[in-house]
This record gives sequence, C-alpha cells and structure tokens, in this order.
Amino acid sequence: MTAVPNTHRSTGQSSFLHWVETRRWIWSLIGIAVLWLVLGALTSRLSLQSMSGVVSSAAFLLFPALGQMIVVTTGRGNIDLSIPSVITLTAFLSVNIIDGSNALLPVGILAVTAVGLAVGAVNAALVLWLRIPAMIATLATGYVLATGTLLANRSFSTYQVSPALAWFATGRVAGVPVIVLAALAATLLCAFVLRRTVFGRALSAVGQNQRAAELAGLPAARIVAIAFLTSGAAAGLTGALLAARAGGAFLDMGSPFLLQSVGAVVLGGTLIFGGSATALGTLFGSVLLVLIVTTMQIAGLPGGTQEIIQGGVIIAVLALAGAAGKPGRR
Repeated sequence: MTAVPNTHRSTGQSSFLHWVETRRWIWSLIGIAVLWLVLGALTSRLSLQSMSGVVSSAAFLLFPALGQMIVVTTGRGNIDLSIPSVITLTAFLSVNIIDGSNALLPVGILAVTAVGLAVGAVNAALVLWLRIPAMIATLATGYVLATGTLLANRSFSTYQVSPALAWFATGRVAGVPVIVLAALAATLLCAFVLRRTVFGRALSAVGQNQRAAELAGLPAARIVAIAFLTSGAAAGLTGALLAARAGGAFLDMGSPFLLQSVGAVVLGGTLIFGGSATALGTLFGSVLLVLIVTTMQIAGLPGGTQEIIQGGVIIAVLALAGAAGKPGRR
C-alpha cells in the first residue's frame, strides 16, 4: 500500500511561514512580552503602569525611527546618520526661539522643521547629485551640524519651556501620556502612507530595484529626496519635544539616537536592504529597544556594557536579515 504524503502539514507550515514573513513585527512583539516578564521578575512588579514609562520613552524614539525607516526603505544602503546632530541642534534652537512662550511656539516649531528639512535637502543632494554613499554623506553633515550646535550652546540663555509644548511632551489625557497618543497617530499615518498611497508603493519599488523603478517611469530620485526630507523633519521635531521633556537642551542630547534609530527599525522588521518597511514593527522595535536598555539598567550593567549589548543585538538581527535576504536578492 503506497503511503500518501501529509500535504496538510506541509501546507500548514508554508502558510505559517508566509504569515510570519508578512508580519515580521511579530518577533519584536514577542521580545517585548519576554522582556516585560523579565523586568517584572527583576523588580517584583508587573503592571501596565510600569510599562507606561517605557512606552513614553519609546514614543520619543519612534519619531526619528520612522524617518530612518523611510530612508532605509529606499535601499542601496541608504541610512541617515545626521539624526543625532539634528536633534541636538533643534533642541537648542527650540528653547532659544520659543523662550517659554506659547505665543512663539508656532514660530519655534516652524524653525526646527525648516532646519530638519534643510539638512534633509543637503543629505539628498550629496547622495543623489554627488553620488556620495548615504552613510558617509549624512555622517559628514552631522559633523558640520556639531559646529552649529556649539554656537547655539554659547547663545543658550534660558531653560524656560513653552507650557503647551511641555504638556504635549509630558502631559496625560485620561491617564494616557499625550506623547504616546501622538506616537500611535504617527504610526497609523505612516502605515497608511506605506500601504495605501502611490508614494508608499513607489517607495517600496525603488527600494527593491531602483533601476527597474526608473525604467517603469517612477521618479526614483524624487522619492529618495522625500525620504531624506522626511527624516530630517522628524528629527527636527524630536529635538523640540526632547527639550520640552527635559526642560532644556544639552550637548550630545541626540547621541543615543544614532544607534537606537537604526536599532528600532531593524528590530521592528524593516528590511535593511530596502524595499519593505513596517511602521507597526518600528513602533514595537522602539518599545523593545527601550525595554532592553531599561532591563540592563535595572540589572546594574555599566553604560559601556549596555552599548555593547545593544550593538550586539542589532548586529545579530542584521546578520539574520542578511542570511535570509541573500537568495533571490536583486
């Protein structure tokens, strides 16, 4: 009697693998659940309130991470390393311009957004016109901005923060942090743009194969430029929010975001090769990265060790993504 192969099992496995492949954010969500349990064991407390502080911190990371995600999605190794410098510079500018006044808040927000857009435009020009690799171009831009930050630091004369901006950064509505609600709204907006708009589909096409996208009539250069502009604007607004949260600005304020903005993107499931992004995954990746840092701090690990572990986790994820992405890549 001839044995009949169990096609149901293989079909089920295939369906599960496809489900996971299309929802890569599931791994970061599992990581959040595991680390939350670990954190609860270390602190002998496990509650939604204890998670609130972690999610609030992750919300500040999410904004530049979403900008970084869009840049990474354009492919060709594109990445924005000027984000930390933009955040620090705009933090100083926002405090100096707004000067604790709600009336000057619109001017300050426009100013930091304009600075972010200007930096994004410079990055795009270096990458598209001068053909400088994005990693080098954006890193160089960040060094130039460091000089501007030093000048802004010299003219720093106030620690007053706009009450309205401070409420947005630290306030609550019905017990929920306002910044968390803003982060959720930003995630939904970004997810809608990626999945439901012409720009989102064109962004993925450019990231998968820029030459093919150009032959298909897509404005690849314009799409890459918009990605860098978006990243710059997101970083600029983050600087103002962080200044409001901290009650002022200080040098190296944006330094942690150099590693964390990339880490949140790759931990969330966005392909480092480009062509596929997940806004929900970036949200979960931000929370997971903050949870990793929080757990290490509670465990009493030194700062240097924390950075090594963060880097190791990101390298491991990139290595796994690289192994998975080799077959059939463009």
